[in-house]
Amino acid sequence: MVMEVGFDLSMTDIVCGKVESLDECELGSIQRRLLAGEPVQYVLGRADFGGRTFMVSPGVLIPRPETYELCQHVVRHLAHHPAPTVLDIGTGSGCIACTLAAELPQAQVTAWDISEEALDVARRNAEALHVSVAFEQVDALQLSIVNCQLSARALLACYQRDARILHTIVSNPPYIGQSEAATMEPWVLKHEPHLALFVPDDDPLLFYRHIADYAMTALCDDGMLFFEINPRYSEALRQMLTAKGFHDIQVIDDLYGKQRFISACK
Repeated sequence: MVMEVGFDLSMTDIVCGKVESLDECELGSIQRRLLAGEPVQYVLGRADFGGRTFMVSPGVLIPRPETYELCQHVVRHLAHHPAPTVLDIGTGSGCIACTLAAELPQAQVTAWDISEEALDVARRNAEALHVSVAFEQVDALQLSIVNCQLSARALLACYQRDARILHTIVSNPPYIGQSEAATMEPWVLKHEPHLALFVPDDDPLLFYRHIADYAMTALCDDGMLFFEINPRYSEALRQMLTAKGFHDIQVIDDLYGKQRFISACK
């Protein structure tokens, strides 16, 4: 992959010895990073997601194929809506927001993240993909309309005075318990941002709860909430959303048969 993507060499080129013509210092640096267990996506600075290429750095999670399935569920739901407003909470690399903006050109997409580093990567991805997304630095655990200091563009995208005009909120928040770290691959633990991965073992629904509370305020009637989830908490999450007043709650399997997503209607 490094030879093909990083140096534009085919397998034929490699077999014919063109690797020998590469810069030894650059190649040696890449080899050391790979041997140290750094994910190849960070080494190359890019990752494929849903047929598009996204810039990635150690400040953002590497986009997973399952997350593109989440995007597809949102796209199918909004495909026939003439002008949906969509909010992606915890955007990271911007893979969800940019994908939705590309596949739902009629949509007005806003994306929030607490990390300025992640927002910088996401903005550059939106620019490279020629899609329009309003990015804002917002803490998912402080989702108060009064306290969010949003730009005029984000305000236009999300609110009209007190009107509830968000049609869809989507999020892939941190959902891995601290105790699960022992079972994870070392290259994930050593290189991907823990801020985007982990939640306390005693409060695994922390982000879901805050986002659900916010969704009950910000979504229009019949607006939809879509989450990527940890399968071990699917039933607890379903019960929490029911208690908060959501209806038509569906737990959805991913392509591998795991309970990976949940949708709920306001």
